[in-house]
Order: sequence, then structure tokens, then C-alpha cells
Amino acid sequence: MRAIGGNIAATLAVKGDGGRSTIGERITTWTTVAELVGFLDLAASGGSYSSFTGNAKLQDSSHVFICDYQPLPYATNECRLVIGDQIYQVQLLDNPMGLCEHWEIYLKYLEGDVDRG
Repeated sequence: MRAIGGNIAATLAVKGDGGRSTIGERITTWTTVAELVGFLDLAASGGSYSSFTGNAKLQDSSHVFICDYQPLPYATNECRLVIGDQIYQVQLLDNPMGLCEHWEIYLKYLEGDVDRG
């Protein structure tokens, strides 16, 4: 099988528990678990129309990242993808039809004050 390749490098990070601060606030840590190379595409223009009417996670996605398959046994609500200095919340890790040929990672761009830890 021929690899997809790609033109953008990304890191997949998983949320961890960094304990609590001196005032009792929970500290979130992010650990890089995979280096990915693939293609990033805009999935939504911000309009009210969405062709993914049956799935709220896809409706909420702003981008899709497509890359070669490798095992990624992580819960989507615990992951984020970092591309350059941009951070995206992972909405869905999709292994189409379970073929283990590529990933379609649906993302939501995080703007503003984001924990970059």
C-alpha cells in the first residue's frame, strides 16, 4: 500500500493530571504521544449549513486532518492536535471502515487563551 504522506507536521497530545496547585486548582498537563504528517483542510466555513447533520461532533468541527494510519488508542475527549503554534481540540478520530489505512481526524480550532502547557 502506498502511504498518504503529507505536507504538514502535527503532534498529538493527550491530557494528563498534573495534580493540584497550592490553591487547589486542577493542573492539566499535555503529553505528546504521536508525531503525524498529513494534510489539513478546512471542514466548515462557519456558516449555519452543515452536510454532517446527523453527527454533532462533525458539525462542531472546523478542520479535518488526514494522515497515514498508526495505532492511536486514545479517547478523543482527551486529545488535542498541535500544528505549528495552532491548537485544535480533537472531535473525532476516524479510522474509515476500520481498514487501518489512514486517519481522518476531525478538529475544532481553539482560539484565544488556551492552556499551552
